[in-house]
Amino acid sequence: MKPKKLAKKLTHWEEKIVWQHKKLAKLKRKLPREAVEDYVFASASGPVKLSALFGKKKDLIVIHNMGASCRYCTMWADGFNGVYPHLADRAAFVVSSPDTVAAQKKFAKSRGWRFPMVSGRDIDFAEDMGFKKGKDEWWPGVSTFQKKGKKIYHVASATLGPFDPFCPVWHLIALLADGVNDWEPQYRY
Repeated sequence: MKPKKLAKKLTHWEEKIVWQHKKLAKLKRKLPREAVEDYVFASASGPVKLSALFGKKKDLIVIHNMGASCRYCTMWADGFNGVYPHLADRAAFVVSSPDTVAAQKKFAKSRGWRFPMVSGRDIDFAEDMGFKKGKDEWWPGVSTFQKKGKKIYHVASATLGPFDPFCPVWHLIALLADGVNDWEPQYRY
């Protein structure tokens, strides 16, 4: 295929992928909203209810992070840290992990994270949202919620992983001559 024709085809596919992401998000927002319980998390300031995590916002983004033991989740959280002010302008934002509050606090400080964190270690929140399978099998993802009056509704969820739309690192490295190959994120470089 000639370079001009290939470039045109690539542009078409890139536009199609963007359109598909928009359509997928729209379809997820159309799912029936299910009321969820007002879970109580552990936090640096003591127990905190899910309803309190909204602050003055009506919408909440919760990142399901596997904790300090996961280099991949760490890279995603590093990225969310950079866009946190933008996200927090539109919705409340919090990262939940199975780590203890003390471990979260220490790790967040070492990474320079600005966003709030809660521990979902001893509650069913991650499992109920589909991000924990079995006793210690935590999965990364994102859940969004909306508060209406005293009720909290689960709006949508998505998993996090290589080449998801939430982490640009994979997409940028894939454009290199050798692509991603066997590259993996590290805690320090």
